Amino acid sequence: MPGTALVTGASSGIGEQFARQLAARGHDLVLVARRADRLEAVAAELPTEARVIACDLGADAASLPARVAELGLEVELLVNNAGFGTHGRFWELPEGRDAELVRVNCEAVVVLTRAFLPRMVERRAGGVIVVASTAGMQPLPYEAVYAASKAFAFNFAGALNAELRGSGVRCLAVTPGPVPTEWQRVAGWDEMTRMPGTIGAEQVVRESLAAYDRGAGSIVPGALFRWAMRASALGPRALKLRVTERLYRPSGSLPEG
Repeated sequence: MPGTALVTGASSGIGEQFARQLAARGHDLVLVARRADRLEAVAAELPTEARVIACDLGADAASLPARVAELGLEVELLVNNAGFGTHGRFWELPEGRDAELVRVNCEAVVVLTRAFLPRMVERRAGGVIVVASTAGMQPLPYEAVYAASKAFAFNFAGALNAELRGSGVRCLAVTPGPVPTEWQRVAGWDEMTRMPGTIGAEQVVRESLAAYDRGAGSIVPGALFRWAMRASALGPRALKLRVTERLYRPSGSLPEG
């Protein structure tokens, strides 16, 4: 019988899909997000037991492991999915918002992985999935801190996967491209621009769990976007920065000079 999986950011989007697909595989769940009502609604629809913990990971990630322990649960699979982005010129964004982003996208990933990983290694079973992003594969003007946070997540997961080799424990970095979820609204995009190869959260999670099953260290879900990222990696960094600056530039652009 599969063990308990803990999913952060489980109230919507990719996190909700992780919860649904892991439950379909027989996992009991611990669902974590800020919105308890949304978590309860998701939990009520799952075929396995799902516990709900409302927690703001930007303010109190360190309390979460003790709250899980109080439930008498041992986490076999940790899905570090919670995260958000910002969009705009760095110096014009609300003061403190990007610092909060780093706490959620980076610090919480480290805190939770450090809390649950030792017991997995002791048992020689279990795993960690870190949801990064193709945004972390290059600098992104106007999403400067978000892209940097996902580069952190991607490289942290890759290093951890190498350290865990032979331990019986796995670590997978998931690096999706743009996925239509609430992320765009929270980040400040007026609408989701559908790029060629854009896929939904259901496909992202389905391909990610298949990659986890086969022991992969990372995956870019969606074949078209996967090939696009491989091609992009061959381009000069300066050229890619100019192209992405144009693509991501918000309205009311600065004069060029």
